[in-house]
This record gives sequence, structure tokens and C-alpha cells, in this order.
Amino acid sequence: MKKLNIAYVGFGKSTNRYHIPYVKIREHFNITRVINRSLGKRPEQAILEAEGTIFSTDINDIIQDDSIDLVIVVTPGAAHYETSKKLLLGGKNVICDKPLVETLEQAEELVGIAQEKKLFFMPFQNRRFDSDFLTIKKVLDTGYLGDLLDITVTMDHYRPADATAGKNFDGAWYGHGVHMVDQMVSLFGQPKAVQYDIRSTRDSNAVDDYFSVNLLYTDFRATVQATELAALKRPKWVLYGSRGTLIKENVDQQENDLKVEIFPGSDGYGADAPQDFAQLTYYNQNGDRIEKSIPTVLGDYGRVYDAAYESLVNGAEKLVSDEQILTVIETLENGFFYTLPSIKIAIHFLKELKDKMLK
Repeated sequence: MKKLNIAYVGFGKSTNRYHIPYVKIREHFNITRVINRSLGKRPEQAILEAEGTIFSTDINDIIQDDSIDLVIVVTPGAAHYETSKKLLLGGKNVICDKPLVETLEQAEELVGIAQEKKLFFMPFQNRRFDSDFLTIKKVLDTGYLGDLLDITVTMDHYRPADATAGKNFDGAWYGHGVHMVDQMVSLFGQPKAVQYDIRSTRDSNAVDDYFSVNLLYTDFRATVQATELAALKRPKWVLYGSRGTLIKENVDQQENDLKVEIFPGSDGYGADAPQDFAQLTYYNQNGDRIEKSIPTVLGDYGRVYDAAYESLVNGAEKLVSDEQILTVIETLENGFFYTLPSIKIAIHFLKELKDKMLK
């Protein structure tokens, strides 16, 4: 099996929690280089150096290294655009952490550079491999629900004292919404229209910490919502269809396991307990009411890397298409089309995406 040499730009918590543990259990990747502004602060550096990874502070070390097949950008979000652009112009394939960039214009520019240079470029949309999302996809595919009427996904926390100042890019809509919008776009494509309610609820001078956004499709509504003031969390997923209802109360367990240093490859990693399975109620063709638990499909954030490998080595289509990249960023940016002091509400009809893909 061909191995890909990869490099990281950024070596903080996200790199060491959401990326490297998954790469280390995959034989087809070799971590060749890591670039970070400061070195020697994390114990993981010594472990990787002992395995042959080269650490330095200059991104040009990656650009000038012809052995690098793929670069993963895991810098603070404000640096995503410039870092990705420099790497693409330097001829490197790139995966960039979320949120990819702040504006549609930036996204279009980066996609255009990658297409012109025939490079791989994609955001790290790892929550396409959340266990709860994979379970929802499975239920939708089975047809238990009949015609979908309404689907809602929620990301709730209780953090009453964590309000911070910043820009739109720093708030909950970009930080959390990017995942949920991407999940809906991956399932259903570009919405016909979008209704926005985005607020700063803990401090009117802080970044947004609440949103309830409706993605409107021809025959159903997809709602993505979050708050930082949920003393009692809402179900993660609620789906209504013409023949049934599905409720999934709890979130994917991968992040919870990683936080307590239970890593991919460990027994039971990321697995739901039976009491956390989704609950389905539906009516079958005979009109019988059926209630059943749906075992959770096992999640695996490392499948983003597997998909990238298949694209780079075997020519498979990208996991996140260029059209999906642009749709997600446009949807995020349009959330701030209208602004009031402490509440941002807009109803914005997305223009049809023109053929922005270079041939």
C-alpha cells in the first residue's frame, strides 16, 4: 500500500486530539513534518520526533519539501485563508480545519487556485463521521420515516460565564454551525432559502452564542440550532416524517473519550451504550405502530483521512465537493447579512450557485 507523507501546520490541542490519534492507527500515512510558531511546549513533540517527524517554525520548510503529499492546516481560524493560499500557491494538497474561511469570496479564490493547479483542497469536516449523524443517515436510507417533513440537529452547552468579544468568525454560528450546515448540505444539497436567528444572549457586546437557522428545501425544513445557555440540553436529533419519528438524545462519544485520553483503537472507543440508542416510532404498511431502538453506527473521524487517501491515490471524488464547500461558506456568511446590536436576524434567499468550477 502506498504511504502518503503528511505535514501539519499547527500543533495545538486540535491537532493532537482530533487528527494525530486517528492518523497513528492508519498504516498508509507518515507524519513527516510539523510546523508551529513555538516548539517544545507539548510532550507529544518528543514522541513524534523519536518516530522521525521533523519539527520547525517556517512554513516554507513544507513548501520546499517535495516529499510532502498532503498538508493539514490546524491553525487558529483567522489564519486559515492566508495559510491555505500560501500552501496551494506553493503546489501543496491541503486539508484545512473548520471553519474553512470567513467569506464566499475567499472560498472561491482558494477553490479556484486548487482547480487551476490540479490540487486537492478540502475542509476537515470530521462531523460527517459522528456516530449520531451516521445513524441518522442510515435511518433516512431505510425509509422508516416515510417522506421527511422536518429534521433538527442541536449542539447545546451550558457555559454562562464564557462570553467573549470578537468577530463574527469567532462566534457559535461559524464555530458550531459550520458542522451542522455541512451535515445538512451533505444530505440534501443546497437549500432553496435560509431563515436566520443569530444572537448574543450572554453579553450583547460579545460574539454570538445562540442560533436557530432554518434551511428550507422543497418539501421539508432542516433546522440547525445551538445555545451556550442550555441548563437542560435538547435532543441531539429530532426527525419527523409522514410515517414516523426518530429522536436521538445524546451526542457522538468520540470527543468525550478523547478528552479523557481514551484513543481510537481502544476497546469500546466512541461506542454508545444501549440506553443512548436512537428511539424510532413508525407505522408499517399494515398500519401497525412499531417502536424500536436503533443501534448507533460507530463513528470515526479518521475516515476524513481515508477519503483524502482515496482521492489522492485512487482518483476518487472528494468527500466534500467544491460546490458543497461554497454552499456552506455562503450560508454561514449570509447569517450576518443584517445586523442589530444584540440580535442578528435575516431571511436570505440563496442565489443559485453558478458554475464556479473550473474545467
